[in-house]
Amino acid sequence: MRILVIEDDEAIRTAVVDTLESEGYETDECDNGEDGITAAVRAGVDLVLLDLVLPGKGGFEVLEELRGSRPTLPVICLTARGEEDDRVRGLKLGADDYVVKPFSARELLARVEAVLRRSAERPTDVDRLELDGRVVDLKRHEVCFDDGRRSELSTRELELLRYLAANPGRAVSRDELLRNVWRVDPRGVETRTIDMHVVRLREKLGDDPSRPSVVLTVRGKGYMFGS
Repeated sequence: MRILVIEDDEAIRTAVVDTLESEGYETDECDNGEDGITAAVRAGVDLVLLDLVLPGKGGFEVLEELRGSRPTLPVICLTARGEEDDRVRGLKLGADDYVVKPFSARELLARVEAVLRRSAERPTDVDRLELDGRVVDLKRHEVCFDDGRRSELSTRELELLRYLAANPGRAVSRDELLRNVWRVDPRGVETRTIDMHVVRLREKLGDDPSRPSVVLTVRGKGYMFGS
């Protein structure tokens, strides 16, 4: 299991990483929210330990973005905030558990084990798509064709494809994509940007724009994953 620790306090981060690695977990670490989001999407981690007080992008915002891009990824909040309102807010945003500093190594490991046990029954995130004539490796951001050709997906294209693939058989509206992939309020936002990303994504996937089979257009509703 690989665990990502997002914590700006170096001493706490080092202690948490050492504790996890002593129990056999692999770890990645970040000291800010922006890098943490990128690592959570690209590194294929199994659990995130997230401090809520971070420089720049705060922990609540990071949690909300992670729930949009990786809805099944388990997250445990680590924070000095012990107030009930903060705990409730974190849980409502989708945190799986909440550990208030200072905490012992024994308590942290127990909560990690419990969350990983529960999350084993969730649907898994999409990491690899096997399509007709090509394979999409979402961890590596690339499309590999049977004839040896490769194309690289941008982070936004990757998140768009991952979100559609995680919702198979369902038309996803542009507003939903703006909220959960672009992470913006869809009110007053030009949705043409989504259509442009779909065009580029289809091109990189080798998906015939006149008769697409992977990213389908559902007239009047949005887009749907078709394979």
